[in-house]
Amino acid sequence: MVVEIEGVPIHLAHPDQLSVRWVGQEEVMRQLLAAWLVVDENDIPMNPRLIGKPGVGKTTLAYAAASRLGRDIYIMQATVDTRPEDLIVQPVIEGAGALRYVASPLVSAMLRGGIIILDEGNRMSEKSWASLAPLLDQRRYVESIVAGIKIKAHPLFRFVATMNDDSSTFDLPEYIHSRLQPQILIDFPERDEELAILRENLPFADDKVLEYVTEFLQAAHAAEERYTVRDGINIGRYAIKLLSELDTRAAAPAPALQFAIRHILGDEALRYVRRN
Repeated sequence: MVVEIEGVPIHLAHPDQLSVRWVGQEEVMRQLLAAWLVVDENDIPMNPRLIGKPGVGKTTLAYAAASRLGRDIYIMQATVDTRPEDLIVQPVIEGAGALRYVASPLVSAMLRGGIIILDEGNRMSEKSWASLAPLLDQRRYVESIVAGIKIKAHPLFRFVATMNDDSSTFDLPEYIHSRLQPQILIDFPERDEELAILRENLPFADDKVLEYVTEFLQAAHAAEERYTVRDGINIGRYAIKLLSELDTRAAAPAPALQFAIRHILGDEALRYVRRN
C-alpha cells in the first residue's frame, strides 16, 4: 500500500498476523485496554509500557489486547542498533537515480490507525527515543528528516512498548519515561493460570507432561528464579519430541522431561524437579 504525504509517496509495511490468545491475568489486560481509551474529545490515548522478565508474555498480552480492538497490529523489534530512521522512514534504491521511501511498522500503524508494539523498547538508545518524543505527547506526530515530511498519527493509532527488567538494557531518559505511562507489571502467573497457558500452547501434550512442567515452574518461581512459561513450553515441546522419536509414549515422561530441562536450562535447573 502506498500513501502520499506532502507530495511524497510512502510505501507502508504489512501488519503482523499471529495466532495467540491471552490466558489468565485479566487484570493486566483491563489495565492495558483502559490506557488506550479516549473518554473525551479533548482526551488522548496513553502510551503504556509492559514490564516484566523475558518470557512472561508481554508481547502476547499486547497482541491479544490489540486483537480485541480489531485493529491492524504491527510489531517492531527494538535493538541497540535501532536508528531514528529505522523507526520512521527509510530510503531504498529503486533504480537508476530513484528512491523509494519505505515506512517503518510504527509509521505504517500511525497512518492506518493501527496498533504498534515496540518490543524490548529499553534496548534502544536515547537518540532513537528522542525521535519519538513528539509522537508520545499531545502532538502525536513524527518528522522524517530523510523524506523531509511531518507524519501525523491517525486518531485510532495506539502505542505500547514492552520492556525487560534485566541488566542488558538502557535507562530511559526522564522526558521519555514520563511519556510512557502507565507502567503495567507482568508477573509470573499463578499455578492454575500457568497450567492453562501450557495447555493452550501445547494442546497435543499429555496431562502428565503439563502437570510436571507446571510443578517445575512453580517451584522455580517460589525460589525467585527467572525461568518463565516460555521455558516451560520449550521443555514440554522438546520432551514430547523425544518421546515421539523413541516411540515411548506409553512410558513415564519424567526421564524425557528431566533431559529436556537439563538441555534447555542447564543442570542447575534440576534442583526444582519434583523428586517423588
